[in-house]
Amino acid sequence: MPEIERIDVSVYTVPTEEAESDGTLTWSATTVVVSEPCAGGKTGLGFSYATGACARLIEDVLKSAVIGQDAMDIGSCWSAMVRSIRNMGRPGIASMAIAAVDIALWDLKAKLVDLPLVKVLGQVHDDVAVYGSGGFTSLTDDQLVEQLGGWAHGQGIPRVKIKVGRQPEALLNPLMMTAVEQYATVSFDEDVERVRAARRAVGMGTKLAIDANNAWTPSDT
Repeated sequence: MPEIERIDVSVYTVPTEEAESDGTLTWSATTVVVSEPCAGGKTGLGFSYATGACARLIEDVLKSAVIGQDAMDIGSCWSAMVRSIRNMGRPGIASMAIAAVDIALWDLKAKLVDLPLVKVLGQVHDDVAVYGSGGFTSLTDDQLVEQLGGWAHGQGIPRVKIKVGRQPEALLNPLMMTAVEQYATVSFDEDVERVRAARRAVGMGTKLAIDANNAWTPSDT
């Protein structure tokens, strides 16, 4: 069986057109850590939305745990990576780094056996229930309506999701908020109005979901 020969790692930070926010966070760029393991003349592709520190962890720790392993035995590779980060903490950055490599190894295996990845993973369904995810709290109502309406009516996407929960009472110190966060902050009543605007934009035939990103408590729902 082909052995894993090397793993190439790269980091890309992609700026957003403008600052975006959800219920608990504001950002102006997204960082992607890309992992590309090679074996048998093939290269897999995997990634994780994470800090660039994950790339350093892959380079310094995970590579040595995986290189030389059987590219077909992903379970053993995963176990070796988990053992290698024992003293570094299992959640967070370590798990995100492992995920980037693990995803890439599955893609590599699919290429080595010349099958679609869905077949290698074990296909259960004939199709995937896609949805449009966005509706950030930093959007104005007009921008929200334009985005969701474009997905539902322009692209025919039958499900959409928006962000909610940007409330002043959810912030520990409003005086420390940035200008973008102050702009993005809304009250619970305004969240309700945003949901109503979203429903009007997509119509009753489109499924509408909300995501508070840990900004709401169980009593809020």
